[in-house]
Amino acid sequence: TKMTHFTLTPFDILVKNFFEQDSQFDKVNHNKINHPVDIWEDDEGLTLEVACVGLNKTDVEVDIEDDILKVLYNKKDLVNESAHYHYRGVKKSSFDLGWKIARRFDLTKANASLENGLLKILIPLSKSAKPKSLKIQ
Repeated sequence: TKMTHFTLTPFDILVKNFFEQDSQFDKVNHNKINHPVDIWEDDEGLTLEVACVGLNKTDVEVDIEDDILKVLYNKKDLVNESAHYHYRGVKKSSFDLGWKIARRFDLTKANASLENGLLKILIPLSKSAKPKSLKIQ
């Protein structure tokens, strides 16, 4: 498995485990993600939506390695050389995105779907992260 380098972003703070002391999160990186992504957390877990306009599920790769979630697409040059373009706004640029996912989310139970140009990845909360009560002995 190849592992490429990626930059941590402010969005990584969303998935930081509150109790984990990881020096990578001590400094907030103010680099902007150059690809449209929405990330939110609710009662179901962590959801990521990645814009994949004009792509199908065989074009995009989603990899999980330890606590890293990666979403990759390598652009294939399919420009019609005989056409005279008046404007080219749909870029379909390559992207290589990655996030460190906190342990309170269960990456082994993550699922992904691609519909209407949005790749949706749902990572449920780990059972150990759900609130529980202890009986006092």
